[in-house]
Amino acid sequence: MKPTPMMAQYLDIKAQHEDCILFFRLGDFYEMFYDDAVTAARELEITLTRRDKNNPIPMCGVPYHSAKGYIEKLIDKGFKVAICEQMENPREVKGMVKREVVQIITPGTVMDGSLDETSNNYLMAMTRERDFHIAYADISTGELKVTQCTEEILYNELASIKPSEIIVDVELEPALLEKIQQITNVISVHEATRDDIPKQAEELAAASKQTVRLLFDYVTATQKRDLTHIENAVYYHAVDYMRLDMYAKRNLELTESIRLKTKKGTLLSIFNETKTPMGHRLQKEWIERPLIKLEDIKRRHEQVELLNDHFFERASLRERLADVYDIERLVGRVSFGNANAKDLIQLKYSIEQLPAINDILLTIGMTAVPVEEVLSLVELLAGLEEPAPISIKDGGLFKMGYDTQLDEYRDASKNGKAWLNEMQQSERTRTGIRSLKVSFNKVFGYYIEISKANLHQFDAEQFGYVRKQTLTNAERFITEDLKEKEALILGAEEKMIDLEYRLFMELRERVKAYTIPLKLIARRLAELDCLQNFSQVATQNAYIRPTFTQRTLALTDSRHPVVEQVMSKEEYVPNDCRLDETQYIDLITGPNMSGKSTYMRQVALISIMAQMGSYVPCQAAELPVFDQIFTRIGAADDLVSGQSTFMVEMLEARNALKNATQDSLIIFDEIGRGTSTYDGLSLAQAMIEYVHDHIKAKTLFSTHYHELVELENELSGLENVHVAAKEYNGELIFLHKIMPGAVENSYGIHVAKLAQLPPEVIERANKILQQFENTPKQTYEVKEQPQQINETPQLSFDLFSSGIEDELKQLDIARMTPIEALLKLQSLQDQLK
Repeated sequence: MKPTPMMAQYLDIKAQHEDCILFFRLGDFYEMFYDDAVTAARELEITLTRRDKNNPIPMCGVPYHSAKGYIEKLIDKGFKVAICEQMENPREVKGMVKREVVQIITPGTVMDGSLDETSNNYLMAMTRERDFHIAYADISTGELKVTQCTEEILYNELASIKPSEIIVDVELEPALLEKIQQITNVISVHEATRDDIPKQAEELAAASKQTVRLLFDYVTATQKRDLTHIENAVYYHAVDYMRLDMYAKRNLELTESIRLKTKKGTLLSIFNETKTPMGHRLQKEWIERPLIKLEDIKRRHEQVELLNDHFFERASLRERLADVYDIERLVGRVSFGNANAKDLIQLKYSIEQLPAINDILLTIGMTAVPVEEVLSLVELLAGLEEPAPISIKDGGLFKMGYDTQLDEYRDASKNGKAWLNEMQQSERTRTGIRSLKVSFNKVFGYYIEISKANLHQFDAEQFGYVRKQTLTNAERFITEDLKEKEALILGAEEKMIDLEYRLFMELRERVKAYTIPLKLIARRLAELDCLQNFSQVATQNAYIRPTFTQRTLALTDSRHPVVEQVMSKEEYVPNDCRLDETQYIDLITGPNMSGKSTYMRQVALISIMAQMGSYVPCQAAELPVFDQIFTRIGAADDLVSGQSTFMVEMLEARNALKNATQDSLIIFDEIGRGTSTYDGLSLAQAMIEYVHDHIKAKTLFSTHYHELVELENELSGLENVHVAAKEYNGELIFLHKIMPGAVENSYGIHVAKLAQLPPEVIERANKILQQFENTPKQTYEVKEQPQQINETPQLSFDLFSSGIEDELKQLDIARMTPIEALLKLQSLQDQLK
């Protein structure tokens, strides 16, 4: 069937935007057809229908005035939406109305208020020339950063940046694509058409320039807007910050909890005293990118100390910052051309806080915010009406006195409406109909309405009324005077609205000229917000300023910053930790649930807090500047990539052993428990020896393999410590205190009892344990057969003739649980008796 002219137009536009859901404007609706309609109806939960009986094309639609919410929902689900508008007035055109795609909204280019104000929304471009070159921008704030990295570091950067969308210039190979999609699912292939290099990238190397070019070309093609608000590219090296790979960020729960994938229970949740959205976003960045340059770290600590010493000034600063809106995104909307009057009012109100903020900073002795270039904005924006309307096309934007011509139109409209009120009263008196109304609608304009009940004795011609419309319960009329006044009022209102729109567009362009100084102010305010946040949190939680040493880590009464928040001071047990050049490995033993993992995590978190510029939860703290922190904590299958718990464990361990240096911190928790006992024990010992002999990184290594405690006699840099526990009247009491030496009992059955396993299981386990402890250890001598070197060694132990040997060979030890192994050993022992 040949498509209609309208459908032919739709199909032509859709062919140019195949990867988007096309919102095709038809009158007061955005319509979708074919596969787009099926997808949109399913995702938006709206009705899927057909064009008509003779044309069974799937279709659905949403009202254009409420389309924003539907578009946001599709973007949140990872779709792209192309907005196709009518470019001509249908009333003024004969034939087909011209339509064009005016904007493509994608997950990485969202600009409106649907964005989470506490998080950045990054769009990333990625190219490859030996190394990977990445450029990522938050279009809503104008931030632009560039770096290059190896494939391994690329995954760490992606895990930190979490871009909403990635743009590439060529299809990615399947293995690389699969790994990247575990972090970001929206990947767009785009071929840049622009030849020029954006001015924001002029200072970059050639390869990085091409990456920024790809980024800008994509944004220009989709948004069809000016990008002058994007800042000059900031090039950084991943080594400029403490390296935290994706495993460390996950295991330490810096900004997202492992179980719930929320902020609750994370380090970020502790630093919750920021007052501006800009500060909150920067705080997250500071947590994920701790500093490694000592002078930069000390500079932040000095600022925090100043704020600590000026309690009242800090409180005043916090009050003023609370009245500052999101200047970064307000400026972005101004430059992007979608700021409304409310946005400009918020910008004005934010600028009005700056002089008072500077007075506070000068009192404290901190650097003031550069305000001189923007104070004139307050006067420029003073003419906007408050509260401002959301729409910029319906009038009501400016106060009286802003523009002479506007005041004249407004006066004509106002006086005209007053005249209409007077006319209604006079016509009621003249006709004697008290219910007579002078009303207005957009279709018929102004009219006089008389109900049917009052028409039976009414002579319209006598009063000069001309019938205009008949309704079920009323008649509508017009008079010559009303026609004249309608022309005057509607003409004034239309001109008034058009003029206000033009004046607002001019005002927004003038505000746009302040982009650079406003962005500098926004950055400074965000930094101030983070610093006062550090100070407020430090004061509330009794944190102290750490000092830095060359090689020594010495923490006195250290505490876990998150765990202590849910415990009283009386309950929480602080701990010491000391590692230096001569003793740099702590081998930690102790029962399950005693606090080994918490202790190791708190050492890592305190190190991160110190290097991001915060005070730390200790009585005293000396720390080296760590270049990297590696972790192997917890057990979790990587279901996305099909990797087992043990494989994940080995990958995390390999990452540490391959990349750690003498200046790194390694946290290994229960290495080897994902495999058989002897495999796990062997791997754990080999890793400890490797770290000790080759890396010499400061290391906390917890284990249940008590055989490893003998390493203290062999490795000079290793020391045994344990988490103390006491047994009292058959009950286990955790002391949560780190003590010198190794623990003698793992208390596994006690922990099982605490977990409320059935009493029968606990009783049986105790009996089996007693049997093991009372059974003399037997020595098995291995005799090699010289003529049969490749055969399995024969054991000089003749008891296996009873069939036990065959039974042992058939056991799959790697798949047995500890309790299954115990029960099987008991069975074999019973056979020998």
